[in-house]
Amino acid sequence: MYVIAADHGVSNRGVSAYPREVTTQMVSNFLNGGAAINVLARATATEVRVIDAGTAVDLGEQPGLIRRRMGEGTRDMVREPAMTPAQAIASIEAGIGLIDRKSIPDVVALGEMGIGNTTAASAIVAALLEVEPEIVTGTGTGISEQGRLRKARLIEGALRLHAPRADDALDVLSKVGGFEIGVLSGLIIGAASKRVAVVIDGFICGAAALIAVGLAPAARDFLVAAHQSVEPGHRHVLERLELRPLFDFELRLGEGTGAALALPILDASARLLSEMATFEEARVGKATGEGSPV
Repeated sequence: MYVIAADHGVSNRGVSAYPREVTTQMVSNFLNGGAAINVLARATATEVRVIDAGTAVDLGEQPGLIRRRMGEGTRDMVREPAMTPAQAIASIEAGIGLIDRKSIPDVVALGEMGIGNTTAASAIVAALLEVEPEIVTGTGTGISEQGRLRKARLIEGALRLHAPRADDALDVLSKVGGFEIGVLSGLIIGAASKRVAVVIDGFICGAAALIAVGLAPAARDFLVAAHQSVEPGHRHVLERLELRPLFDFELRLGEGTGAALALPILDASARLLSEMATFEEARVGKATGEGSPV
């Protein structure tokens, strides 16, 4: 389980119910093992790796923290591109590099943390799918309907200002994306290149998957959609990727919690395929003596 954290310049515009300081506070919580994803990871015997892709506050060197910082959060997309093209490329390369070539995992699960990242994800999805921002913009951390509409208008203004190209995933990422989204995209590409299944969590990870598939279309065949998020844009993401979510528990937490809940389902599926006897092996339906099936 990779949980990628970063901050967003647009968060200063009140698009979230929480201040950006919560990002670094939650990273500390991940490292201390007290977050929801830590609980679920322990329940499923899953290793959690926490990556700082660019939080506003540099937590420095800490046990368990992998530093892949692109900067102190992105810039405010409403006024200027969220990052430079070089930063966008670097974030993707950082994600690819997280796949340990000496110890390739059986499954990679994705999670994220970043105040303001539903705004970036909505902007990415609106740009790549060429739909109105209001259609794919939700309440995120629980803002009001008025706040949601204001958030959609901010995204609309950013897209109008930067005019990201729908046929250029890198252009979209650099203009309205996030550092953690870039790293997630790279992780997908890196895992797919090693033929490793990638379990994507909710809306933000879904936006990262759109970027990854835009850059490397073959990566789509290695994606597993854990769940259907309550964020309205997530349904549009899964439809574009032609993925069917395993469950819908009306989750909105992020962190990779939905992906963690999906892992036992995948484990059970793999065991059924590899351990369950076929009818022929179990002699089911074959006569034994008096014509009675076994």
